[in-house]
Amino acid sequence: MQRSVLFLLIFVLSPWSAAETATGRVFVDENRNGQLDDGEVGLAKVRVSNGTNVVLTDEDGRYRIAVDERTIIFITKPSNYAIPVNQHMLPQFYYIHQPDGSPAGMRYAGIEPTGPLPEQINFPLVERPEEKKFEAILFADTQPQTSRELDYIRDDVVAELIGTDAAFGMTMGDIMFDDLSLFPRYNALISKIGIPWYNVPGNHEMNFDAASDRDSLETFKKFYGPGYFAFEYADALFVVLDNIDYQGSSEADPADVRDNGGYEARISRRQLQWLSEELKHVDQNRLVFIATHAPLGSENGSYATANRDKLFRLLAGRPNLFSVAGHTHTTDHVYFGKEQGFSGPGKFHHHVLATVSGAWWSGPFDERGIPVSDQRDGTPNGYHVLEVDSTDVAVRFKGAGKPADYQMRIVFDAAHHQLNGNGMRDFREGELLDGRMSQDELAAAAIIVNLFNGGPKSKVRYRIADGEYQPLTRVLRQDPYMLEQYARHGDSKKTWVEATLSTHIFEADLDASLAPGVHAITVQAEDEFGRIHHGHTVLEVVPGLAGSEQGLVYPD
Repeated sequence: MQRSVLFLLIFVLSPWSAAETATGRVFVDENRNGQLDDGEVGLAKVRVSNGTNVVLTDEDGRYRIAVDERTIIFITKPSNYAIPVNQHMLPQFYYIHQPDGSPAGMRYAGIEPTGPLPEQINFPLVERPEEKKFEAILFADTQPQTSRELDYIRDDVVAELIGTDAAFGMTMGDIMFDDLSLFPRYNALISKIGIPWYNVPGNHEMNFDAASDRDSLETFKKFYGPGYFAFEYADALFVVLDNIDYQGSSEADPADVRDNGGYEARISRRQLQWLSEELKHVDQNRLVFIATHAPLGSENGSYATANRDKLFRLLAGRPNLFSVAGHTHTTDHVYFGKEQGFSGPGKFHHHVLATVSGAWWSGPFDERGIPVSDQRDGTPNGYHVLEVDSTDVAVRFKGAGKPADYQMRIVFDAAHHQLNGNGMRDFREGELLDGRMSQDELAAAAIIVNLFNGGPKSKVRYRIADGEYQPLTRVLRQDPYMLEQYARHGDSKKTWVEATLSTHIFEADLDASLAPGVHAITVQAEDEFGRIHHGHTVLEVVPGLAGSEQGLVYPD
């Protein structure tokens, strides 16, 4: 009797207790028309989810799963199969069941009423072999605030990526900068890269009219579907999580949409439940790639996802993990171990990516009319290329509009107490950091290298001419190049942009005994993935005045 009562109580309290049941098939679309036709076969053991539960298709590709009045049904694309895309190269792996549509009164359009649940919700796939060794394009924070800034995305990154051999692309959130009316044009531009493109929700895709987190991604859903999902490619499982927890609109100043609520970096209980179910069907040794917008953590502790420990527990015991994020407009490499709550094995590598928008499209214009939007940690704006070989992962950085081998900036700091903005009027731009100095200045001079994709495991050294290599030490400091850029070009940067501590600055004192002359400098760097980079510059040392006061004379 007690067991019966307990079962009844659980059934009544379950969120799916009064739900409908969706059914359909995942099938191989032989004629590629997107419809299930006679003779087309189902695909077994494909994972289908309602956002909480995960079920497997049977031998005929059939599934049954509960839905409520606001459910997105989605599949996890299996390896060696392709999902159809729409005209903007956005994968169509989901069905939105929202009979009443999005809540009324929102500034930006959401989901139109979908009506009654269809008798069948079918998902087409086509067979397509996937090599274990592949590449993917990773964007973070494209973040156009205006239509003109969409031009910058088009000309700075999209144009150079057309024809890429990458398997797919992904944007790590802050796709927009609050103006969600720019979504259609943005999607049309990104589609010209020519590969399927996945999207992670960020804090600038939220509808600020929403009363709670539940409604905050209605416009995002309209274009991209679920805010969290997974797909397989070759030997890897890619997991997208929404770790932006919207706190709801504020009545303090309804006219100020930027103040309509805040957010916390947090992964919802429902997502964690779904991920727990998803991972039950994923081999323990498979590469699991986690993508979020806000970082799971940062080296200086300034950013962290509040309940990341729950995610770490789900991932524990998996030897092949990698994760990426955006959000901070800095580049960081963080390694989570037992002290941070990850029990292993080994360390969990978390990579905060450089952003496409850099310093939010700030800075003076280049010859193309595009802002020189270096990030506040000194990294050029750009994107990353993910390299996967079965379970091995590496990421390379590509500065927008820059040569592929441009991986570092080398400057010299000969100014006492670093840069002082008050004295910049007396120097041409860059002169304080260039490679010409007197012997007198050598004693207070240093070589400074910003290794754009560097981090705590990177090694940097330099040599003069054919001399012995000398090590540089990683220091947490502001990039002096950015201090000067922001001081000189304050009128062309966004008001909130300031130089921040960089986690990939390496420096060493110059040899004060270096003879006058022109000296070739070579910098060799090994990044977080063991890749070797080289940079070169020239140091000119002119004779100083020290010692010229020797000897005694009588004035006339």
